[in-house]
Amino acid sequence: MTPTDGVRERPLPDGRTPRARDLDALNSGKICAVAGQAQRQMRAWAADHPALYDAKAFDPALFSTLALASAFSGSGLTADGLRMANRVCLWCFGLDWLIDYAASSRAEVTRIVRRCATVADGGVPEQGTPAEEELTGFLADILGELSAQPAYPALRDVWRDELERVLDAMAREWDWTSRRAENRPGPTFEEYLANADNLGFSFVFASHWIASGGGGSVPAVREASWAVQRVIRLLNDLGTHDRDVQWGDLNGLLLDRTRAQVEERIGELTGEARVLLRHAAESAPEAAEYMERQMDFCAGFYGVTDFWGTL
Repeated sequence: MTPTDGVRERPLPDGRTPRARDLDALNSGKICAVAGQAQRQMRAWAADHPALYDAKAFDPALFSTLALASAFSGSGLTADGLRMANRVCLWCFGLDWLIDYAASSRAEVTRIVRRCATVADGGVPEQGTPAEEELTGFLADILGELSAQPAYPALRDVWRDELERVLDAMAREWDWTSRRAENRPGPTFEEYLANADNLGFSFVFASHWIASGGGGSVPAVREASWAVQRVIRLLNDLGTHDRDVQWGDLNGLLLDRTRAQVEERIGELTGEARVLLRHAAESAPEAAEYMERQMDFCAGFYGVTDFWGTL
């Protein structure tokens, strides 16, 4: 069913027949309603993990904008249909917070990564801080829910690989940030871009893909996912430059490229992503549409703001 099924024939409350503009408004209303439901779910999940999500940066707008991004990307899906994407997205924000901002030593980063990997492999992690315990407890809950999905056995290795990519990429960025803080050389722009897994998009998407039934050519879908992730990585940098300077975080605009050069690279990467999305759509049209809508949403969103609140 498309978002407009059942709308074209139904008159508006004043008896008018919907026009294209009216359909846009109706569809936007539905999407925002789903986002509202998803936001309430996400806030409840965060409330279940108070040590992990108690920082000021997890403000109401963060939950609202994350829910809107998900709802607009999955146009036509319900909040329950987006549940897994939203749970994993929120989990990634918790992971990002602990590694990028809370961890004060490489030993802490290593422990967080090791704990998450242990849980993903079905083991019992070593003892951690309350926030770390909640992070891995949340991941265990996600895995328990995801492993019950029919598509999980076929895509289990994909999910595990995407998680490892996120963990390795976040740890690598911590190392780069630490080196820059000590006035040692950081990454080049292309090295930074190659580490785009730290964004978490492809891990979130893989989880959503499994929960949505899987299907399609795995290589084609993954290649498209990584291409979209690279685009969103740089779009994020355009929108978060000032905050990253304030927080001491890495950003592509702080490396060996000007803003104009980064924007030009985004254009090139977007073109590459659309080609790969068309290939993915041949076997997985819904997955490809979800990814493309998310990429286009981010192009508009990061032109105005970003998700995090203030410290």
